[in-house]
This record gives sequence, C-alpha cells and structure tokens, in this order.
Amino acid sequence: MKIVIAGAGAVGTHLAKMLSHQDHDIILIDSDEEKLKLIDSHLDLLTIVGSSSSIKDLKEANVKKADLFIAVTQSEETNITSSLLAKKLGAKRTIARINNQEYLVPENKDFLKSLGIDEFVYPERLAAKEVINYLSRSGTRQMYEFSGGKLLLYGIKISSKSVIMDKTMVEVAEMTKNLDFRAVAIKRGDTTIIPRGHNRFSRGDLVFVVSKPEIMEKVMLLTGKQKYKIKKAMILGGSRIGQKTAMELGKKMNLKLLEIDKEKSLKLADRLQDALVINGDGRDLDLLREEGIQKMDAFVAVTGNSETNILACLLASKMGVKRTIAEVENIDYIDLADSIGVGAMINKKLLAASYIYRFTMDADVQHCKWLTVSDAEVIELVAQSNSKITQGKLKDIDFPEDANIGGIIRGDEGIIATGDTQIQAGDQVVVFTMPSAIKKVEKIFK
Repeated sequence: MKIVIAGAGAVGTHLAKMLSHQDHDIILIDSDEEKLKLIDSHLDLLTIVGSSSSIKDLKEANVKKADLFIAVTQSEETNITSSLLAKKLGAKRTIARINNQEYLVPENKDFLKSLGIDEFVYPERLAAKEVINYLSRSGTRQMYEFSGGKLLLYGIKISSKSVIMDKTMVEVAEMTKNLDFRAVAIKRGDTTIIPRGHNRFSRGDLVFVVSKPEIMEKVMLLTGKQKYKIKKAMILGGSRIGQKTAMELGKKMNLKLLEIDKEKSLKLADRLQDALVINGDGRDLDLLREEGIQKMDAFVAVTGNSETNILACLLASKMGVKRTIAEVENIDYIDLADSIGVGAMINKKLLAASYIYRFTMDADVQHCKWLTVSDAEVIELVAQSNSKITQGKLKDIDFPEDANIGGIIRGDEGIIATGDTQIQAGDQVVVFTMPSAIKKVEKIFK
C-alpha cells in the first residue's frame, strides 16, 4: 500500500515506525528538516521537507497515487485542509487528526466526508474513553470491549494470592473447566509471550485474558484480584482528556478535578457542573490530604507532563488509592512506570496510531488496538467466505505461533475459542498478535 503521512510529530512518527515494518511504501511530509533527517536514518521510508497544505509539496509526494493519506500534524486546520487537497489530487482514502468535538457530530461529519475526508481521529477522545473503560472495570490494567461488550480483553497482574501462580496453562485449564476464558498472552518483564500448554504463570506476570463479561470477576479471583466499585475519584489536570472524563463520569460518581492554572480552573468550574474543580498543584501532599485523597477509590493523572503524572499516581497509591491511571506520552517511560506500580497507563499516540492502523490492513478489520504495556496488538477481524481460517477446526489450521485467537462473536453471542472451534464466514474474530505475525494473520483471513 502507498501511504502518505503528513506530520512527523509523536503520532505520525510512531505510525510511520509501525507501518515501515509491514512492507508499505511510505512518504512522510513535515516542515522540520532536522526531525525528518533523524527519522530517515532509522526507518525505511521517504521523507519530504515541505507543507502538507501546499499543492506543490503534495504533488511532489505523488499523492495522486496514494492509497491512504493520513494528516496528523499538530494543527487541526492543516490536517483538514491537506486531507481535502489530497483527496482532490487523487488520494483514495484520507484520515485527519482533529481536536474539535463538533466535527464528530453526524451531520458535520457527513458534510466533511462529502468534501473528501473519509475518517477522523481524535486522540484525546480515544484517551478519555480508555480512562472511562478502566474506571468501569476495576482491578484490571488494560481493558477493551468487543462488539459492545460481548467479549472482553483485559490484563491482570498475578499476585502472591493467586491460585494459578506457578501452574502451567494445562494445569489451569484442568482447574477451571467450568470457566469460559482464554489467556492469550503473558507480559513478563520486557518480554511478551504467546502462551502454549507448557507455559507457567509467575508472580508479577501481566496476563491478557479474553472472556465473556459475566466470567471476568471469577477470573480476577483466580489471579488474586477483587472487583470493587469506584464511587469517588480525583482527576489531576484540566486537559481535554480530563475534561471529557469529568463530563462523562461526573453524574456517576463523586468527582474532584485539580488544575494548577487559576484562570483555567475558573473556566472549568463553569463548564463542569457535576465535578468539583479545585485550583492547586496535585504534587502537593498537603493539598491532596486536605482534599481527601486517602478516601478516593481512583486517581487519574492527565496533565501534559508524563513525569508529573507518574509521580502523582505513585503518591496517590502510597496514600491508599486502589486505582491509579496515568497519561504517559513518553513511550520510553511506559515499561518503567509499569514496573514500579503506577497502575493503568494511557498514551494518546498509541491509541491514535492503533485507530488509524486498521485502515492499512488488507483483511476486513473492525477494531485494532496496540496495547500500551505490550509489544502486541489485538485485532477484531471478519472471516471471509473461502478464507483459510474457515477451512477447518482451529487446531488443524496452520496459525502463526506468535499469534492467538481469543474468541469470536457470532451474531449476538460471544464464544471463547478452543482447538475444536470452527470459524464461519461472517464471524468477528478476536486475534492477539505480535507484529511479526500481522501479515500472516491477514492472509489467513482474506
């Protein structure tokens, strides 16, 4: 696929890195020559110094032959303009990064689509949805719903209280015959393992599980976790993520939002009718105690600074908060933050890149998610008529070793996959895969 990416910022660079390993023909446009030189020295792609809103520069990028044009600069106006120009110049499909909710209103979205923008990606909105998901399913490190919750994927840390610690997959299967779930991956230290029958669960492992919603609480008990209801929460940072989260959750729980900027705090107090807005520094222990941090069930740190978010979550955890969520935009900090017990983490560029990535695949992909603390990706694909995946039971199909099928959605029913499962055309299949297996998985589903 020929792909033109406009913008060498965090999202564009990460997306280019992901796609460069998948045999795509990639061109990256940005006005920052030094930034492009650095990227060019590490990735197999073509870079062009220029403006994506310039017709001349778009023509130089040969956008008329692009299968996909992705505009992810920091400027919403530039992204919209360049996407419209790219479409008029011949790009088959366009995606624009936005930061304005009004563009997602159905009539506005349809209008812009009629002009030439096929898809929109709003990283802050994706991040807010992620936070809301984490708070609705306490006890998990990561959580993702498929087909409106018919199947769930979630990550749970194995604690010393876990009854499955030091047991193999086969032994756990014998213990849990009546529980319909499947462990699809294990994150151990810096390594992601696609488990087979002989693999053991160890203390500290982050285990990714696919199950039906009603089984989740029982699976959590196996790993030494207990579900608890979040009634009180504190948000640090009046960013767009913080605001969207507060708007969604303010009616459902007792919510406080801390913002260090006084003028911004006053504006937020008017806008957020269902949350108490406090002007103050969330790193101030006395302020946190004064605002009742020790009584909070959850603490969410979404300032623009990764270090502040990590530190604040560690402080909140030390003061007794069960559930902490940090926005960590520096990818290099993610494994470190996980290892020191920060809790759940969100990263806007990973979320945005995952959302866009599915449009670069040949198979029919419904959803795609790059997991924050793992090298792997979870994809929801639709099985096609006469595709290899429908040609026999899963145990008889030569499925890649570095990928796993967790379950399928057939009509209104979620089904956990086993070796005897026969996938049918039209099934929505949840696949957990390492980057090395993505192309092989695509071929099996085409």
